[in-house]
Amino acid sequence: MTRPLNIAYSPCPNDTFVFDAMAHGRVPGAPELDVTFADIDITNGMAERGEFDVLKVSYAVLPWVLEEYTLLPCGGALGRGCGPLVLTREGGTAADLTGRTVAVPSERSTAYLLFRLWAATEVPGGVGEIVVLPFHEIMPAVRDRKVDAGLVIHEARFTYRDYGLACLADMGEHWEDTTGLPIPLGAIIAKRSLGEPMLHALAAAIRASVQLAWDDPEVSRPYVLAHAQEMDPAVADQHIGLYVNEFTADLGEDGYAAVRGLLTRAAAEGLVPPLGRDALNFV
Repeated sequence: MTRPLNIAYSPCPNDTFVFDAMAHGRVPGAPELDVTFADIDITNGMAERGEFDVLKVSYAVLPWVLEEYTLLPCGGALGRGCGPLVLTREGGTAADLTGRTVAVPSERSTAYLLFRLWAATEVPGGVGEIVVLPFHEIMPAVRDRKVDAGLVIHEARFTYRDYGLACLADMGEHWEDTTGLPIPLGAIIAKRSLGEPMLHALAAAIRASVQLAWDDPEVSRPYVLAHAQEMDPAVADQHIGLYVNEFTADLGEDGYAAVRGLLTRAAAEGLVPPLGRDALNFV
């Protein structure tokens, strides 16, 4: 392939940190990238329409896209203590969400899937209306009483108190307590039609890009902060520290178990289509 690979990922610090070296041609022999920035709700839709060669998507969308795309074993976001939070103005208990309006970042997001699995057992009678908003609009919407609660991701873990909000429940904590597995959040997928040699070269280049960012984090800082939506640099560092970890370099046995566990459990509840036996295998 002579043209650049078109790739879409979020402007969040973990993605720009991971892809900085590769996007700027500092990984020898890596495929050239043509980068588009888009929030996760947008990239999930791109994947379902088959629009880009490479995408950062929610793990929750995989059952709909794995015929055309393969899951890369690196570059994504899994971890511990990093799950989505349900925020309200006054705190409270899960029962307080019964019949309430909740803002979520995407109906196909892993955050929303974790929320649905949690709410099925913890919210008697179920929640009310679900409203999809870009993730950076969710906390202001809760603060301004446009919605009763919000499901937030990313750096909102560190900043929700600045909006006068309280954490009602931690979806990641619930997931870890009930499964013992890390929390699968965002995946990197690539079109199978790129061919096995290109897909292996892409995975190797992403791993190298991650390692270069770890080796000298200051090199990636201008790229990270340029796209971090006026985020405090200290918060950006916290964000990277939480979401770029051993599973970013390689999913490994625990990472794959977490992804399969989430999607198998969700399929059993009728929330996603069932996965084929080899659906998560790379290429």
